[in-house]
Amino acid sequence: MEKNIAVNNAPGVAHDPLSAAENAASPLRSWLSVVAVATGAFAFVTTEFLPVGLLPQIAHDLGVSPGTAGLMVTTPGVVAAISAPGLMLGAGRINRRFILLMLSVLLLASNLVSAFAPSFGVMLLGRALLGAALGGFWTLALATAGRLVRQEHAAKATAMILSGVTFATVIGVPLGTFISGLSSWRASFIATGILAALALAAQTLLLPSLPSKAAIRFRDLTTLVSRRNPRKSLLMVALVFGAHFSSYTYIAPFLGQNGFSLTLITSVLLAFGFVGFVSNLVISAFVTRHLQASLFSVVVLLMLALFAMPLVHASQLGVTAMVIAWGVAFGAIPLCLSIWLQLSSPDLPEAGSALFVSIVQVAIAVGSFVGGVVVDAVGIPSTLWLGSALGLLGLIAIASFGMGNKKLDEILSK
Repeated sequence: MEKNIAVNNAPGVAHDPLSAAENAASPLRSWLSVVAVATGAFAFVTTEFLPVGLLPQIAHDLGVSPGTAGLMVTTPGVVAAISAPGLMLGAGRINRRFILLMLSVLLLASNLVSAFAPSFGVMLLGRALLGAALGGFWTLALATAGRLVRQEHAAKATAMILSGVTFATVIGVPLGTFISGLSSWRASFIATGILAALALAAQTLLLPSLPSKAAIRFRDLTTLVSRRNPRKSLLMVALVFGAHFSSYTYIAPFLGQNGFSLTLITSVLLAFGFVGFVSNLVISAFVTRHLQASLFSVVVLLMLALFAMPLVHASQLGVTAMVIAWGVAFGAIPLCLSIWLQLSSPDLPEAGSALFVSIVQVAIAVGSFVGGVVVDAVGIPSTLWLGSALGLLGLIAIASFGMGNKKLDEILSK
């Protein structure tokens, strides 16, 4: 129940009575349109993090170091951080259906450019195309959910779209690594390109017209960041996501360096995604009642797992256990942080959503970039300790709001 409540109140979930009435005569088509957007979410997330499992092979074939190859994660993050609020500010009254279709076209182009990239520079161009589409897609996707079905089903529609993220984590990235093992990393990008094409075709056939009725103003963004607690919350989001991605980007090289075969790396990444999926389901049962304690606990687990991995590197069983603990922690973190941001911007939900997407992408970009610098300068284990240190800073940020607050929602909104 709590999960449904949280999703129903998610930033950017628009309740459009007119659209709901239009879709009432064809509920099956309405739900199929939600599936089309969820398929797009699956394709976007799989494409964004596909290089994580393929990084050693791509680095070798394109003649760059593993640290430099991490720019494949940094580049779309930087571009997406700009496109998330930028698209919402510039979209005006353009039909949202047209925008979603154009973003899916960019996703397809990104995969094709990456799949056939003759050099690392061209690869980064493909990844930049992904970033241009990524920020706008996530800013619009949740807002679209509430317009595709009747108002009372908006929460279920939003949850279905978010399930695309979960399945990409559990299935998409490990599957890309598996395909690479059977053929090559280029085949993995071709496969995600086919997935993007299917999502585009489904959206073209099934998405109804989604005329715009309002647009975010730049003043909404500045108003939100001028408030102390929302500003602290965004910093906390940046630190926690930075802790994860400064390390996660280089998990495949770390595992390979410690004797894990490609097949075993695929299995470990699959386990990471699976336990994250279970963790998300479990914590949704009580996160709204114990938000701060839940977030603090999972960030502690994240910090300890990252710190311990280099210490147990001689034991594949020990490393695998730490990766699974890490998966448990990160599986719960996005849900906790998204609810936290909802509470910090109740009067400006769309602005809060755009800034949340932007800050997450900045954290991904900066975290993977700094992690790459550390990898090339000091070695892969050091970037795990960097992630642990950022996790500690995230804990300090969480504690700065005061632990054990029963009126956390009132505190955050000030």
